[in-house]
Amino acid sequence: MSAAPLGRGAGPALGLVGVGIMGAALARNLATQGRAVACHDVDAQRAQRLCGDVPATVACDDLAALVRALAPPRVLLLMVNAGRPVDSVLDPLLPLLAPGDLVLDGGNSHYRDTKRRAADARARGVEYLGVGISGGEDGARNGASIMVGGPRDAFERAAPLLSGLAARADNRPCLGWMGGDGAGHFVKMVHNGIEYAVMQLIAETWTTMERLLDLGPSECAERVAQWAEAATGSYLLEITAELLGARDRLTGEPMIAVVSDRAGQKGTGQWAAAAALELGVAAPTLAEAVFARHLSGLEGHRRAIAATRPPPTILDMDTELGSALAPALDAATLCAYAQGFSLIAAAAAAEGWGTDLAEVARVWRAGCIVRSKALVEVGLAFRNAPGLPTLLLDAAIAQRIARGALELRSVVSIGALHGVAMPCLSSALAYYDAYGDTRLWTALIQVQRDRFGAHGFERTDRPGRFHLDGSEA
Repeated sequence: MSAAPLGRGAGPALGLVGVGIMGAALARNLATQGRAVACHDVDAQRAQRLCGDVPATVACDDLAALVRALAPPRVLLLMVNAGRPVDSVLDPLLPLLAPGDLVLDGGNSHYRDTKRRAADARARGVEYLGVGISGGEDGARNGASIMVGGPRDAFERAAPLLSGLAARADNRPCLGWMGGDGAGHFVKMVHNGIEYAVMQLIAETWTTMERLLDLGPSECAERVAQWAEAATGSYLLEITAELLGARDRLTGEPMIAVVSDRAGQKGTGQWAAAAALELGVAAPTLAEAVFARHLSGLEGHRRAIAATRPPPTILDMDTELGSALAPALDAATLCAYAQGFSLIAAAAAAEGWGTDLAEVARVWRAGCIVRSKALVEVGLAFRNAPGLPTLLLDAAIAQRIARGALELRSVVSIGALHGVAMPCLSSALAYYDAYGDTRLWTALIQVQRDRFGAHGFERTDRPGRFHLDGSEA
């Protein structure tokens, strides 16, 4: 059933389920646009507080009341935690809806769950879109990056509402259709995998400045601020400079000095790494970022092992390390982008989504956590060559990585010599080196597998599979 796009009117234009940090920020965003929202939350008081603060917002005690508050065909946005909470809302909600109604899942759902839920909804005549929203609370309030998967006509129906919630780059909303069921949440998942990697790359670079150049937080902040203003700038560099320069209110000390080094995670980075393994895509930097967070939780073990290790040597700031950090970080970050886009391309091919990688880069230009100046070049690479198998084959990207590759090699080498762990910087370098090697270690692995498992191996001088005794398989 087709329906007119959502507009402004006296009644609620949207039913919002979940008014936590993100949901409340989205409701406030819509209110500034003159769009009324009917909302429901398992915490009824939280919904009532929001209505007291936000004009034209109506609190509904239950899902039935929420549905009654909306004129058909209805549009509902779910902003609840991924996993069972989404099903716990959908199970009672779907029977209340009518054909032509539209449900948007704006949480970080796993893309396979989204495909299943879309099929269940469609069996009832209800359309379902998986909507990846990036940008955190600030993005939800002031403009996010929004990645949508599902039927194209349903996307077109929701686009007027979602475009009002989106950030803008080059005067266009950072909103895009990523493909069929599950595509929006898959792209958002990979966005988060890249986010994990870039955060870890920046953190390793900060640790290198602190440990090997003996720079304090304010000095590190100054350097990172300069990088953020340069052609290599990004949102994550901007906030890193801000955070390294911040002071703790309780002690007056640099804030970073009193922050625990045990980092949490919600699982999307882990999903991205698992998807890379399932799809056979090399994404080592994305995976290493997840492993680094796991390692950070082993505080007791780390302290015991640290007692047996010699301290690193402090280097003169005028050595090659000081000038190598910025280009090394840029090269490694581009390698992380390359891994993420290759992962999206592989999933799009396997699922038949037809995802436009140039559109992904465009949508990530503003609002999202991985937004950076480099995405202009990334988008151009895929516009010029839509079937580009890897960003490393684009001439401009390849030249930019090559400019920082020598510095990346120096940084990783110096870190290794002085005992500074660089899991993501070193994995990015290994990825780049392996991708550019004409003969890899796997020649030996082929014959190892044949020796103990009779798996056979391929030769360089003739086709077919062979065994070590010289016979053809």
